Amino acid sequence: MQSQTGGSVAQPTPPTVIPPAPQPPKKRRMGLRIALIVVLVILLAGGGVAGWWVYTHRADPIPDGTPARPAAAAVTSVIKPVPPTAPAPTASGVEAQLAEPVRDKALGEFTGQVSDPLTGQTLWSSGAADPRTPASNAKILTAAAVLLTLPLDKTITTHVVLGDDGQAILVGAGDPTLATAADGTETFYTDPARISDLAEQIGKSGVHVTSVAYATPGFEGPSMDRTWDKRDIEGGDIAPLSSLMADAGRRDPLDEYSPRTDDPAAEAGRALADALGVHSKVEQVDVPTGAETIASVTSAPLSVRVGDMMRFSDNVLAQMLSVELAEATGHEPSISGGVDAVLDALRKAGFDISDVTLRDASGLSYGDKVPAAVLDRVMSATVAGDNSAKLRSLLDTLPVAAGTGTLADRFDPDENAGAGWVRAKTGTLTGVTSLTGIVQTVDGRVLSFALMSGGTSPEDARPAIDQVAGALRECGCRG
Repeated sequence: MQSQTGGSVAQPTPPTVIPPAPQPPKKRRMGLRIALIVVLVILLAGGGVAGWWVYTHRADPIPDGTPARPAAAAVTSVIKPVPPTAPAPTASGVEAQLAEPVRDKALGEFTGQVSDPLTGQTLWSSGAADPRTPASNAKILTAAAVLLTLPLDKTITTHVVLGDDGQAILVGAGDPTLATAADGTETFYTDPARISDLAEQIGKSGVHVTSVAYATPGFEGPSMDRTWDKRDIEGGDIAPLSSLMADAGRRDPLDEYSPRTDDPAAEAGRALADALGVHSKVEQVDVPTGAETIASVTSAPLSVRVGDMMRFSDNVLAQMLSVELAEATGHEPSISGGVDAVLDALRKAGFDISDVTLRDASGLSYGDKVPAAVLDRVMSATVAGDNSAKLRSLLDTLPVAAGTGTLADRFDPDENAGAGWVRAKTGTLTGVTSLTGIVQTVDGRVLSFALMSGGTSPEDARPAIDQVAGALRECGCRG
């Protein structure tokens, strides 16, 4: 016998056991007969009870003259717009409503702004002009810039071209949602392009592939901003950026918080080699001039990718959306070029961003500084104003309090009236908690808000900031 640590243990001397005297066969048979009789009696009794139950519980006959049962009612789902005549809160009413929740010490250094999008009036403001670290609320600026500038149906096409001596070259095009999952299997992102589809097309082309390589045109500069923590790669928050990535660099493609690879382009190339059954070394090359395309796949539309970015608060996808915007607007396709493209798009749309500083497009950097007033103005513009037609789809990407995305486990319905009524983007870094979104008041008025907390633990600040947003739901606020 082996112990739990692998060492041997001396065997004890077994005790002497005296077996019982054998029973006469006749008695054993008699016991068996008795047992069978008991079981049979129980079954018969059960059957009798069941029969009695069925007999005595027959449906009563329908009396003569009873009208026929009416047809089942047909229900048609209708989404009714918020009435434009809903009573408008007053600034004094909102201030009174928020007086208690904004005093919670868990909010730390707290700034924010609440507005009425229909009138453009600021209903409540506290330090809203002060630039603060927004965390992932910076993604609101990225999403707005992209939606204001690019077509909602814009897609990205990833190609495989044929190199020398039968080499298949996977060419990056800036789509980090490219999936390694086989056809028909689950993916993290919505309706992504698949490497398995590329392999299938190559197989049908009749091209004999002898090796696989990869190329990364269309992305310049550092793959990581210097203000990012490299430990966040293993922590699952970011991956070194490249025009060629699969599953946004996740090692486990279906795990939102999976550690990321530090070389996503090479991993994507290896995924294609595996799908083709090619086991030679995968190398990085330049795309040969005039190379023949032997396979291609197309991403989900822009609107879908923006939705995934916002719901999952996906840093990689936010960064690559800004690079996509940069490439489309003549900026350098890089981290810094993406920032320039986002700020230019917002400026051209009429937003005052003079006090905004961005190091990245995802909010991962503590160097990002955005006033709450700017976040609130952008969110207000999704509801009403000259830009609302282009920005309205942004509302669909916002998590629902106690319902979806990063708000699924927040706004306890038993404790917070905002559950189901608040739609907002979350933001979290160590010592930073932010929440920007909209809420429909009990009177049917839609308000926008941006709330920013700093200097306290997000675990403490989140419930406190949620209570501020929830208080707006209960706001008649006409006093």
